[in-house]
Amino acid sequence: MGTLVVKDGRVLRPDGSIDRADVRIDRTAGRIDAIGADLFGDDHLDASGGLVVPGLVNAHTHVAMTLLRGVADDKPLQAWLEEDIWPLEAHLTPSAVRAGTELGLVEMIRSGTTAFADMYFHMPEVVAAVEKSGLRARLGYGSITVGKDADAARQECRDGLAFAREYDGAADGRIRTAFMPHSLTTVGEQFLREFVPEARAADLPVHLHANENREEVAPIVEEHGQRPLAYAADCGLLDADDFLAHAVHLADGEIDLLAERGTGVVHCPASNMKLASGMAPVQRLLDAGVPVALGTDGAASNNDLDVFGEMRDAALVGKLAADDASAVDAQSAVEMATAGGADVLGFESGRIEAGANADLAVLDLDAPHLTPQHDLVSHLVYAARGSDVRHTVCDGQVLMADREVQTLDADAVRERAISEATALLDRAA
Repeated sequence: MGTLVVKDGRVLRPDGSIDRADVRIDRTAGRIDAIGADLFGDDHLDASGGLVVPGLVNAHTHVAMTLLRGVADDKPLQAWLEEDIWPLEAHLTPSAVRAGTELGLVEMIRSGTTAFADMYFHMPEVVAAVEKSGLRARLGYGSITVGKDADAARQECRDGLAFAREYDGAADGRIRTAFMPHSLTTVGEQFLREFVPEARAADLPVHLHANENREEVAPIVEEHGQRPLAYAADCGLLDADDFLAHAVHLADGEIDLLAERGTGVVHCPASNMKLASGMAPVQRLLDAGVPVALGTDGAASNNDLDVFGEMRDAALVGKLAADDASAVDAQSAVEMATAGGADVLGFESGRIEAGANADLAVLDLDAPHLTPQHDLVSHLVYAARGSDVRHTVCDGQVLMADREVQTLDADAVRERAISEATALLDRAA
């Protein structure tokens, strides 16, 4: 496939410095080959007047929930789930999940995201959509055992493991998988104790929601007499490759436990604010050495998949949570959205350096809201938007050029999503 040179842009380096350079990509290997001046290759992608950044990483989402965008807003988490979301999801079909996923993938490509983690249902449809789109993903079936008899609950977990085993390494390695029990309150202890060891035997990481709101913490403390993450550790969770979504309500001992184990946390600031779940102690996590990534959560609780918005929200709410204007600074927010997210998901991405995955985006810098350019790292967090992205590249493949998505028919995807969303609400009604 030859080489591709991203030409004449300014490049964000792993240390936060920015200089003018070309980025050459070995498209066969899907890796960055070299960074320097006046590089030559078989093809070129014009980055003049732009900033070349690592592809963003959306480390926790439920992509097909784009179909539920705006359906049930301004409600607390438990009521939102039990009265609206779960009843609607009971009517999902494979074709609906495929349509909602493709809509979300177009949205992420357009806003410079090149890798994501997804927990949802009908996951083979998600695999097919990701393979077609060219993105990189860590995927898993969200197993839920509450409200099911023992046989059905056990089958839920078997299905999650079977999916993960079958599809790990799909799409020429762009797709990796994980065992994804939904949360510590929606999956019974006996099933965690039974199936987490099976995930370990299959060399699969585990991803789940944890400590999202107070209502999720209290039942575990009451039933087990310990904080949720101590309970999780007793059930075999919290290995170094595991990662938790939200982790809003953490005791000091739980932060220490995460740091000791090396377990990743995916901070979802917009969703946490919208559902009034609380403010995660992000600066304390960073200070303790806990790996932290950013995620949008689903588009029903955000209501978009733009990681630029998450960077801004993370920096702003991080300052409020710490009562310190210097907390969660711009550089930290960028690292969480790039290298931090890639590390948590287990991808060699998130950095523009030789040998890394060729996952990157090019932002136009000529918009009024990015002028003047005193500090481009600051601009990435406090001023940039997904709509500023000109090109998106993943695994050496150009997924969007000059704001035109190359791998999916964006107009057709949108029309199909509208049709499937309408049909879903009709079935639920």
